[in-house]
Amino acid sequence: MALYIYKKEQYSQKRKIIHYSSYISLTVGCLLLFWSFYPIISFEIYSRIFIQQHFNSPIPRSQVVSSLEQANSVLGSFNVFSNNLRDFTQVSLWFPAKPQAGVSKNLEVKEYTLSIAKLNIKDAKVIVGGEDLKKSLVHYLPQSLPGEFGNVVIFGHSTLPQLYDPKNYTTIFTYLPSLEKGDKILVRLGEEEYEYETFDIFVVNPEEVSVLEQSNDASYLTLITCVPPGTYWKRLVIRAKLTKLPPNP
Repeated sequence: MALYIYKKEQYSQKRKIIHYSSYISLTVGCLLLFWSFYPIISFEIYSRIFIQQHFNSPIPRSQVVSSLEQANSVLGSFNVFSNNLRDFTQVSLWFPAKPQAGVSKNLEVKEYTLSIAKLNIKDAKVIVGGEDLKKSLVHYLPQSLPGEFGNVVIFGHSTLPQLYDPKNYTTIFTYLPSLEKGDKILVRLGEEEYEYETFDIFVVNPEEVSVLEQSNDASYLTLITCVPPGTYWKRLVIRAKLTKLPPNP
């Protein structure tokens, strides 16, 4: 004859609610985590397969401690753990080895517009020699204007695709990685409109300043944003060449 009988205790309604709520919360948390990191992971996979990791002429390391290195000792170097200390709506941090300060900006035109139909970007304002990417796109290190021989470099901010708004300058270049060779980019300078065609797409590290150099054999347009989406680890570079002039330039 059994001395003890063990009877399984039935969960009360309250305990059942708590039990299932914990599972629901865990599932929702995992989905949100996936929602946040999926764009980064997918871009890394896509870029390594389809986008060239392009390195031309990185700046040499000096044996003397520079002001940039001193700044990095405070702000942290370019890595995933220090980028949150920087305000990347300021273009001076994108390629700190190639600052705009002291560069001649004696150009008559101070702003113009850029349109990319594929990205639903229409007449986005570009400030020549600007600094604040919250207010506009920025024509960085201005030496020539659209339609002229040279390399017009334009910076635009980006973020996670979930937060994309083509009218918001802090998210405007989020889908820049979706451009392909042959896509058209329109630049309107006053009454004149210039059409550029994309011919090269690649990714570089922030110290790769060769993408900012002038090329005087043709009229080039270079669009740059930070990647992967929502991070500042690397720079996506879109290179385009002038293919169509205004009717009466």
